[in-house]
Amino acid sequence: MISEQFETVIIETDLLIVGGGMAACGAAFEAAHWAKQHKLKVCLVDKAAMERSGAVAMGLSAINLYLGLKEGKNTISDYINYVKTDLMGIARDDLVANIARHVDSTVHLFEKWGLPIWKDEEGKYVNEGRWQIMIHGESYKSIVSEAAKNALKELGEDGQYFERVFITEPIMNGDRCVGAAGFSVRENKFYIFKAKSVLDVMGGAVHVFRPRSVGEGLGRSWYPPFNSGAGSYFTLKAGAEMTCQEVRFVPVRFKDSYGPVGAWFLLFKAKATNAKGEDYMETRAAELEKWAPYGTAKPTPANLRNYLMMLEVEAGNGPIYMRTDEAIRELVANIPDEKQAKRKLKELESEAWEDFLDMTVSQALNWAAHNIMPEETPSEIAACEPYFISSHSGASGAWISGPADLSPEGYHWGYTNMTTIKGLFAAGDASGASSHKFSSGSFTEGRIAAKSALAFCADNPGTVSFTEDQIEALKTRILQPLQTFEEHKNYANDEDVNPNFIKPKMFMFRLQKIMDEYAGGASVGFKTSEKLMEKGLEFLQYMHEDSDKLAAKDLNELMRCWENIHRLWQADAHIRTMLFREETRWPGYYFRTDFPEMKGDWKCFANCRWNPETTEWEMTKREIKELTNK
Repeated sequence: MISEQFETVIIETDLLIVGGGMAACGAAFEAAHWAKQHKLKVCLVDKAAMERSGAVAMGLSAINLYLGLKEGKNTISDYINYVKTDLMGIARDDLVANIARHVDSTVHLFEKWGLPIWKDEEGKYVNEGRWQIMIHGESYKSIVSEAAKNALKELGEDGQYFERVFITEPIMNGDRCVGAAGFSVRENKFYIFKAKSVLDVMGGAVHVFRPRSVGEGLGRSWYPPFNSGAGSYFTLKAGAEMTCQEVRFVPVRFKDSYGPVGAWFLLFKAKATNAKGEDYMETRAAELEKWAPYGTAKPTPANLRNYLMMLEVEAGNGPIYMRTDEAIRELVANIPDEKQAKRKLKELESEAWEDFLDMTVSQALNWAAHNIMPEETPSEIAACEPYFISSHSGASGAWISGPADLSPEGYHWGYTNMTTIKGLFAAGDASGASSHKFSSGSFTEGRIAAKSALAFCADNPGTVSFTEDQIEALKTRILQPLQTFEEHKNYANDEDVNPNFIKPKMFMFRLQKIMDEYAGGASVGFKTSEKLMEKGLEFLQYMHEDSDKLAAKDLNELMRCWENIHRLWQADAHIRTMLFREETRWPGYYFRTDFPEMKGDWKCFANCRWNPETTEWEMTKREIKELTNK
């Protein structure tokens, strides 16, 4: 048996942090402080290595959430209104406010740790937009992760960090989460983590839908390709209530290499036009009135900006261009001194290239390969395939308890950021209905959740125990793809063509095709309907059955098998919740052709839960409530 070749490693801790991105770093940093005071243990487990793990792995050119509360730049109410407007009214005020009131202190920590933040001549942060400040951020994640690892080291034996260990399953004791199971992706070790509380910060999902980049570009995406839905899978399998699973994010990015457009729109004040040179935000302004009050608000919600661009493409007015050349010319046009103008032009060119070199190197390479000079030539932009990322302009994640001092009735049921499952907490991309937290907000929410989870540990000091049978059952199940491959590998001379199993890449391709064609992917213009989704669910059921036959020839493929199982559960929750919400609220993210309008009676949260006892899905509407204290 393959399982006999794997050493079983059992780790006992008080707080288990699962993930390695910005929220995990925030959790580790904050947890170390409180654990020291209460003599509690903290363990962080990362699938990769914290230094380059998560959505900030390649770096960023801006911190997208900084309120400037002390400077009087914005208020918490301003930010809540912005988030709710951008999500067409669907957001938890209490969760957004809780992050907003603490996030500035997080940014000041980043600067203290050595993150280079742009400053003007007066020493003030340089804003890219209202909420964004510019940074030299290629090493952003490295700087932040170093602080998190140092915090764990200060705990001595009570602070542990495991990297290259992929967590696949929550471990339950009745209605309480008491740990997690997984395996090393480098050596034959199976891990059981016993914990009094578990914090899920494992990120969102990419490659659930077929990507626009195929062939030589296979695997390229805007959101990190290694984020595969583990965050949602973990809470779903535990039986937690989930929210906003229908809210995917479809970013508009520079075509083919997915370079972000934020700096061009906000810092360089560039415009996007159709092939005729028309600004479609102006020529199609009347369309926005159909989506009032959100469509007529400023700034225009991201999904509606997408939608107007998609209408242009459907009308045959593509390609769509970012007018980088015009933007740079206009920025130097009013400088009368020729030498100053040339100096400013060089400065802008440098900033344009650094924007990509900080965070999407492939886009800079794409420009160079196609002889594109941004000061001379416009560049194509396009809508990407859908992603699940609740820290950005999406919202899918766990339904969590809000803070006691802010939350309306029904939004607070215990410890802040605890899911509906006792002892299981969520933050970052794993928590829902609190969009636009980005990197700094995710770090902040990780801090909030870790402090709360340690309070749970202090209040529940009892020991956690598993039986040997439980451990062996988990081990056999998690390692099964290796066993399946070993038993049947000699049946055919091509391991990808075998009636006894399916390899992870083929499984992923099948899932992506189903989601693309039936759940409103890029190839069908992000459109779907009841009948299409019902057919998609039928095919997903076959995939659930076939997932028992996934096969892996090595540890890397074992990881790929489980990544795709996680994606499958995210896909299932997504289609079911889209089907449940009988309206179109986010055109530009997805459009229901059978319910093409936004409806007042659907201004609510659409929540779902997979019931572990019955294995049935439960769908629920939750009311949107204002803050108790503003």
